[in-house]
Amino acid sequence: MKRIGLISDTHGYLDEAVFDHFKACDEIWHAGDIGTGEIITKLEAFKPLRAVSGNIDGQSIRAMVPENQHFEVEGVHIWITHIGGYPPRYNPQVRPALRAQTPDIFVCGHSHILRVMRDPALSNMLYLNPGAAGKEGFHKMRTLLRFSIESGKVKDMEVVELGLRGAIKD
Repeated sequence: MKRIGLISDTHGYLDEAVFDHFKACDEIWHAGDIGTGEIITKLEAFKPLRAVSGNIDGQSIRAMVPENQHFEVEGVHIWITHIGGYPPRYNPQVRPALRAQTPDIFVCGHSHILRVMRDPALSNMLYLNPGAAGKEGFHKMRTLLRFSIESGKVKDMEVVELGLRGAIKD
């Protein structure tokens, strides 16, 4: 069994509460718009990290993490990308690849909108967007996801609310 902490759209701000919420996790996945290399360094020092770059990430971040991650955990095929759209409105650039080789879990960021849903048109693929954990954007609540993958099954899906975006003091 693997316990996963999923985060996205930090935009250069990493709430210290993330470390408490992800302490029981085996891996952290970051779905892009990281913002600074320091966030990658802190997360990697804490737990194994799988991350992708997002549209706000500059060359330094792009040199550290790829645009896409394709991998398998506990018999589950995962694809993480930043701008993927959502069921059934996928990004036209990813739609053909999704149809050609549908993952079991498709993880995106970018929208700042928390979504957990199945896509019956794509073999009941699980779509995950953890919302935004940073303080930049239009979202009101900063969110994360936690879940387990065991023997090919996703279990124990939890939404973690970090607090209101507007409540963060610089």
